[in-house]
Amino acid sequence: MRAEVVAMTGENLDMDAIKKAGDILKAGGLVAFPTETVYGLGGNALDPQASMKIYAAKGRPSDNPLIVHIAELEQLEKITTEIPEGAKILAEKYWPGPLTMILPKADIVPRETTGGLDSVAVRFPSDKIAQELIKAGGGFVAAPSANTSGRPSPTMAEHVEEDLGDAIDMIIDGGQVGIGLESTIVDFTEDVPVVLRPGYISLEMLQGTLGDVRMDKGLLITDSSVHPKAPGMKYRHYAPKADLSIVEGAEEEVVSCINRLTEEAAAKGMKVGVIATDETKERYAHADVLSIGSREEEETIAHHLYEVLRDFDDDRVDVIYSEAFYTPKMGQAIMNRLLKAAGHKIINAQEEKK
Repeated sequence: MRAEVVAMTGENLDMDAIKKAGDILKAGGLVAFPTETVYGLGGNALDPQASMKIYAAKGRPSDNPLIVHIAELEQLEKITTEIPEGAKILAEKYWPGPLTMILPKADIVPRETTGGLDSVAVRFPSDKIAQELIKAGGGFVAAPSANTSGRPSPTMAEHVEEDLGDAIDMIIDGGQVGIGLESTIVDFTEDVPVVLRPGYISLEMLQGTLGDVRMDKGLLITDSSVHPKAPGMKYRHYAPKADLSIVEGAEEEVVSCINRLTEEAAAKGMKVGVIATDETKERYAHADVLSIGSREEEETIAHHLYEVLRDFDDDRVDVIYSEAFYTPKMGQAIMNRLLKAAGHKIINAQEEKK
């Protein structure tokens, strides 16, 4: 049976539909809903069976932890055994917002939700639809991104319907999301807070607030022997169906390199996609060229990343070449997602020329 789709906005909430969605969650069902980052696939975080349903619907490995979403700060004390001072400071500054914190879990949170770990990932989203749904659903909603595991995360309800329409009970369509990349994840179970997933809230912002914060050394490495402490650390994620490579270097060399590789692939009868920017899109030939946004407004690059990857799936390209995006504020987050989507395939334009 196809999921029921209900449209609303944060300014014009359909409280009857939210109550119905909350009842679905309380009964152990699954509801997809918008947040300010990406669409989430919600289930009752305190119900082990609901968490297992989430894993099954997504085809997600069950050792990949789910994020528990709350809509009232007081709820944090019920699902954790300790809230470090640094976590309190970040909550005060960045919640509600695109920040997830990993804290020691209370017994009330089942291990099915935490991927078997003694810690729990918690987030307080700023999206009004998400907040009302969480309250209606009992206050604790486990919600990874609402896509088939491994595919680009959904930034519109249509993406959710495409991936999970037959596997879940309801989709709340709140339009296109604002940020377009998943939340920043900070681990407070170590001596020093550690960023396990970069996002809109950057390492520099966190260091400016707390002082001593470090980036996890394994962030850019995929190690199948490591048990992930946060969603997406261990597995290939966000991947399009085509083979994706990232080309890095000076702009002139990158454009020349991509054009050369595109010409070679096209000569072999392959359909090629190129991820460019507003500044470079007119400089590519022999390819299906999509602009991801402007380097002058790097938020547009983050906002459109998953949408562009899905568009290339629709266009059925065989291979994709993407410019690298080491932009000042969100570059770490954008490149983290792109590298995972590409399986860490990077081409150095200067070396390739040689």
